[in-house]
Amino acid sequence: MKATIERATLLKGLSHVQSVVERRNTIPILSNVLLEATDGGALRLMATDLDLQINEQVAAQVDQPGATTVSAHTLFDIARKLPDGAQVQLHAAEGRMAIRAGRYNSSLPTLPRDDFPVIAEGELPTRFELPAETLKQIIDKTRFAISTEETRYYLNGIFLHSSEEAGGAVLKAAATDGHRLARVTVKLPDGAAGMPDVIVPRKCVAELRKLLDEVDGSVGVSLSGSKVRFDLGQAVLTSKLIDGTFPDYSRVIPTGNDKILKLDPRGFAQGVDRVSTIANEKTRAVKMALDRDKVTLSVTSPENGTAAEEVPGEYTAQGFEIGFNSRYLLDILGQIDGDTVEVHLADAAAPTLIRENDKAPALYVLMPMRV
Repeated sequence: MKATIERATLLKGLSHVQSVVERRNTIPILSNVLLEATDGGALRLMATDLDLQINEQVAAQVDQPGATTVSAHTLFDIARKLPDGAQVQLHAAEGRMAIRAGRYNSSLPTLPRDDFPVIAEGELPTRFELPAETLKQIIDKTRFAISTEETRYYLNGIFLHSSEEAGGAVLKAAATDGHRLARVTVKLPDGAAGMPDVIVPRKCVAELRKLLDEVDGSVGVSLSGSKVRFDLGQAVLTSKLIDGTFPDYSRVIPTGNDKILKLDPRGFAQGVDRVSTIANEKTRAVKMALDRDKVTLSVTSPENGTAAEEVPGEYTAQGFEIGFNSRYLLDILGQIDGDTVEVHLADAAAPTLIRENDKAPALYVLMPMRV
């Protein structure tokens, strides 16, 4: 294999694929990126961790078609440190790959392309397109609630499913870690009717979100009950789905919370942030004392003392006190785009509903804490 490629083009392609590669691997070839030079003047880059796979095609001058695999992180670091505008020559032969750029040259060991594992997609019967902006919104407004607890592996991703509502068919995305729930509802795209319920893993979500920043227009989504593929133009991301059953989260979304507090989300978040500065790392508990048209936020820490702040708000129901994990509360408030946030409360022990308004595509549920 022999090809010449512009340094910026190579670096951009490698930055996408190398982040899929785990730093520690018991299988040596999983540390490598597959480089395949084709007659059509393209270099294909591919990386995998056996659950997630990314393909990217970049323009290159191909003198000799062929394929090899080389350490993904090493090649990325070399490309990163080469000078801007450098033309990088890649020449693989006899178990080595020579890399030349101006006065720089190096030689890296390679492993045969035939040993490189490829995820077999199988049939992906459901196919639809989603605008990149919609996909970004789905990810940004839910992924903070994805559980990191490996024992509850079925919560380690975003749950996508279709649903019938009064206004028509919708696509719902939900994530929860048992303490908070985030859900986004968008119009069901053409082709998604009858789609299986799927859980997209956390790592796939993270890699997809990075790639979406460079996509204009729409993203092709193809899926079966076990795999999903995102077609992002130059890059294609394929992932296994989480094999498990997502809990029926609709049961925890409160419908009868009649005590409604309306606040400015930014002022509220800043108040929570200030008082929680002294909160204990373990509990991060902040107490909210609700009174007519105001909320008093307070934190008491045995080690660090006390802090309190009064925040104005629209509230006419009976006053009471409730406690929340301040970090969870801040995560949710950070997703509110408008000038008002509605907090629907019942009592100090019941789940609380948080949303911008009843027309907003996103809603959040937060479990209270004893304080």
